[in-house]
Amino acid sequence: MKKFTALLGLLLLGFRGYGENKAAIAATVSWDKMEIRASVSLDLGAGDTSVGFSPSGRIMAEETLRDEYPRLIRPSILSLPVDSSDTLADLIKRGDFSLPRTDVFSAAARRFPPAFSPDFSSMSAAYTLNLTRLSAALIRHRTAGDIARPLRPVPAAAYTGIIILAYENLPAHGRNTSALVLPCLFPKIWDTEMNLIYERNMLDPQAAEKVTMVRYAPPESVFRPSPSGVDPALAELVGENPLRILARGVFGSRPTDPIIDREDALLILSSEQNREHLRQGRVAIILSSDTLLYKFQ
Repeated sequence: MKKFTALLGLLLLGFRGYGENKAAIAATVSWDKMEIRASVSLDLGAGDTSVGFSPSGRIMAEETLRDEYPRLIRPSILSLPVDSSDTLADLIKRGDFSLPRTDVFSAAARRFPPAFSPDFSSMSAAYTLNLTRLSAALIRHRTAGDIARPLRPVPAAAYTGIIILAYENLPAHGRNTSALVLPCLFPKIWDTEMNLIYERNMLDPQAAEKVTMVRYAPPESVFRPSPSGVDPALAELVGENPLRILARGVFGSRPTDPIIDREDALLILSSEQNREHLRQGRVAIILSSDTLLYKFQ
């Protein structure tokens, strides 16, 4: 019994060491799916199969993974770009969000059962976090802000949604360069006269509980062999007859904000139904596939 107790004590100490030094994370954000996928792994030592065959060893490994996950995922969440200038960490520094709320978000992840590697040298567990939930938590207003109506409206059809094609390199406003538009939680949309057309306060907070401000999608989602040309999943948001707009530029210290022609902006602003698409988040921005999947460092 004493030998067993001593062995169990050494095993416990060993797992504390693993938790402190041998737990690692690999995480990516899929902007088209609005989710973070993370895998937390625990190095158990090459060729050590005793843990795999020990019920108590497995339980301790699972507990270590569970304990280490919040610490390991936090830097990735804090580095998420909120808009063209701020990350989530910037909001926390200013007091606009709290670190405990970040931990609440990470704790709400969907967790998949942990599994050993084939040689029992490591155990890993997978997590998926829904960014729509984080986006909704960052909405502070209670009613949607006003959307400016043009003094001289133009005839505009009643479209079912709005699609902005921004998947190629675009001129960067105020800079002698071009850039791909990058995703963030709350992009702004400007027109070529640099009037603000859409920003987070225009989103209906009730809609924000179900959708993000914009839906990101790759180019192939809007060039499908169908009457509308839109992928069925995307059509659920923007409908079968969306207004398609070609972005003319990009704005922001981080290039997240597409710029559209003033004429296209008037098509949105001149129609109450089209303005409602902004309030309800029925807006899709088509980005280069290279920008939609990001691996956290």
